[in-house]
Amino acid sequence: MDFETLTVEVTGAIGRLTLDRPDKLNPLSTATLREIAEAARWFDAQPGLKVVVVRGAGRAFSAGADLSTFSGPQEVSTRDAADTGREMADAVEGMRQLSVVGIQGWCVGGGLVLAAACDLRVAAADARFSIPEVDLGIPLAWGGIPRLVREIGPAMTKELVLTCRPFGADEAKATGFLNRVVPPEKLDDEVEALAANLATKASHPLFATKRHVNAVTSQMVGTGRAWSDADALVTAFGDRECAEARVAYLTARRS
Repeated sequence: MDFETLTVEVTGAIGRLTLDRPDKLNPLSTATLREIAEAARWFDAQPGLKVVVVRGAGRAFSAGADLSTFSGPQEVSTRDAADTGREMADAVEGMRQLSVVGIQGWCVGGGLVLAAACDLRVAAADARFSIPEVDLGIPLAWGGIPRLVREIGPAMTKELVLTCRPFGADEAKATGFLNRVVPPEKLDDEVEALAANLATKASHPLFATKRHVNAVTSQMVGTGRAWSDADALVTAFGDRECAEARVAYLTARRS
């Protein structure tokens, strides 16, 4: 599979999806979101594939939504474009295979939603997380709210989304968002070892367990309701107070 912003490969029972714009800290543009969804659907159709490893190239997992799309006229102001993040997360979560994400450096906003859509999460001890959407004058979308409620509960979801404060890997592990925190120099080995361990299992119980857990949690938090996230985004892009917040945030980042 050839992509502009990703690298995708399969070796035996293990596939790998790598966000591959390290010079920009792997931002999630509309094009990248569409490529991730396409790659997930491609993985899902591969016979014999049991595990997909999701990584970000370079010193960060992902800086989140591509902020260059927030200045001037935006494609994301159209509903179809605004819905690409939800479609991406649904495609990743809907893969038959188990997904294991390795997180280094910053994991921001939409990058955190992508990680939440994966089944197992391993982070370097110095990884940093933040959800800056409210400061940008937009709600957290892409199905991020139900996925965070599922993983860390409603109270922590409200705190982290509303305050927009950064938090570290140890706190993310304590909330239940991360499965493991490892020394930075051991992240690659830990992720590969976990993927290799899963790949030794028989496919049927592996996939059945994933589907069973997802079926139970879907009734608890209802990720299907996220279809309306795109409408909330479009509303935010048309709201004057939200636009003022967005300008203030972007100006502060440039100064």
